[in-house]
Amino acid sequence: MKKLTKNNHSFKKSKKGIYKKVAVIGCGYVGLTSGICLANIGHRVICVDNDETKIKSLISGKIPIYEPGLEDLMKKVTSIKTGPRLEFSNSLEYAIKESEIIFVAVGTPSNPDGSADLSYVENVARTIALNIDEYKLVVEKSTVPVQTADWIKTTINRYKKNNIEFDVASNPEFLREGSAVKDFMFPDRIVIGVETERAKKLMLELYEPIKAEKIVVDTKSSELIKHASNSFLAMKISFINAVANVCERTGADIEKVALGMGLDKRIGRSFLNAGIGYGGSCFPKDVKAFIWISQNIGYDFGLLKEVEKVNQTQRKLFIKKIEETLWILKDKKIGVLGLAFKPDTDDIRESPAIDVIKILKEKGAKLKVYDPKAMEKFKVIFPDLEYCKNVYQVVENSDCLIFLTEWDEFKKINFKKVKQIMSQAIILDGRNMFSPEKMKKLGFVYKSIGRE
Repeated sequence: MKKLTKNNHSFKKSKKGIYKKVAVIGCGYVGLTSGICLANIGHRVICVDNDETKIKSLISGKIPIYEPGLEDLMKKVTSIKTGPRLEFSNSLEYAIKESEIIFVAVGTPSNPDGSADLSYVENVARTIALNIDEYKLVVEKSTVPVQTADWIKTTINRYKKNNIEFDVASNPEFLREGSAVKDFMFPDRIVIGVETERAKKLMLELYEPIKAEKIVVDTKSSELIKHASNSFLAMKISFINAVANVCERTGADIEKVALGMGLDKRIGRSFLNAGIGYGGSCFPKDVKAFIWISQNIGYDFGLLKEVEKVNQTQRKLFIKKIEETLWILKDKKIGVLGLAFKPDTDDIRESPAIDVIKILKEKGAKLKVYDPKAMEKFKVIFPDLEYCKNVYQVVENSDCLIFLTEWDEFKKINFKKVKQIMSQAIILDGRNMFSPEKMKKLGFVYKSIGRE
């Protein structure tokens, strides 16, 4: 493949020291955000992807994902006035030779059994081996199973043609889509997994501009920290959703229960919002992977299996709630607000909206949908839905309105107008966005999760 690259023009040194020469392999959510932010803190960064269309778009100044603040930050670090520190290329060989630190941020999709497909990681490791001409620090940025660093090291040693030294490190990401730039620049902690002092020194120098606690551990512990962290957060979500189901059956209010729980410092308030379950590219995949990892070493992680079960059950219970409210779904006009798995992103991977809409379609409902950012991606899966330009197009003549993503835009809806143009004033809120008391005062039949 011919090299498609944007030259760096110039490179300046920090007043605090020498910037690092960094390659980021993979321009997805993690790789692109990490590359742009690393350039922002002063390093010379080459972002690489084998998708030529994506690289051309990035060179033209357009990012292929929606992430608040990221495009503006990219323009800043590529502008000549500030001393451009970021370039894009589809040549992995070029990026390897030009960099000392190489971040591997390629996809690790789930196999049918829940294990991670590491073929992209292996391909990158082999290419590094064939092009290594001086010391390199290879850093896992993708979420990978424990012991993957060992396999990367083994692969490079098998295929390299010389005695050049290298190290492999683990540096898991904890970026939340919708707030990824902030999460990178102001993290709770930076986890660094290394096996040598040389690698430790390089990684600490790399992150020196970011004022956050740096936790230096071995690579295996670092790899497990990511899976354990995401699985624990997924467990909190499933737990509060299970409690919400108890609340519905007893007349308790899940928001009051969650508040009382969350004020306990041992528990904390975050991730105790009941709803139709988690989605996205991380939690579902990482829970499955951690279950598989555990099974592979002879441990049955039954707790995480139940986390998965509760998450899937929430979507079915929401459909049941719609049926209990509307009775017959066939030919009912249902307006759907929210398609992304969470607000402030266009990501629909494992979005609860996919399952909900699929079931509603199978039951014969007529669907009108709207999402501020995710509709183009949703059209790839459901091209035959009626996609609307705004909330009120969705609402008009609908028998029921359902909320699947808690976008801020939806919190500003004029519900008096909504009630006037709906066929039936019925709302089912899968994200507990509104006050049941206020909605009922406005004249709506209003159903939410774990609340009267």
